Amino acid sequence: MVTRPTKPQKSKSALLVRPAPRKQSRALLQLGHITIPVSIGRNGRTAKKREGDGKTPIATLPILSGFYRGDKGSMAKTSLTMHRIQRSMLWCDAPSSPSYNRLVKAPFKSSHEEMLRQDGLYDVCLVLDWNVTSRRRNAGSAIFMHMIRPGYEPTAGCIALHPRDMRRVLPYLCKGRKIRVL
Repeated sequence: MVTRPTKPQKSKSALLVRPAPRKQSRALLQLGHITIPVSIGRNGRTAKKREGDGKTPIATLPILSGFYRGDKGSMAKTSLTMHRIQRSMLWCDAPSSPSYNRLVKAPFKSSHEEMLRQDGLYDVCLVLDWNVTSRRRNAGSAIFMHMIRPGYEPTAGCIALHPRDMRRVLPYLCKGRKIRVL
């Protein structure tokens, strides 16, 4: 009897992100039988995430929604709510701001990230619920799942995938599906 690998389910079961050997900024994302190399924070993982520490939180992170660059071609189908990135979209990372860890519009004076990045990292960018629905100052902001830099360079705390792997996993993602960082 031949056993075929099963396709990942579109259920809300968690995707696992587990450390890869030898490099603290590398990990493996597991979705059913699919295992994908990913980059995580330049300083590895932590159970006590702080703003600017360069670490990926060890936690279960529900996927909330996402953003995409409409000018970069078609995107894989997904049941996630996806917003086309506009030039005015920014993400506040200033702990002292009332808009901390929120999408804001330009012009915006407090510290922020541009969502319409020229380096392609946010061509597809999924918002993970780290310090979003229940915010605490200095507990970390902008923890996303996004595209990887060449050479699988580390992130500032996000989970980064190769574009081909993002296209592979998007159809299996839905609001509330969790990413469990071990």
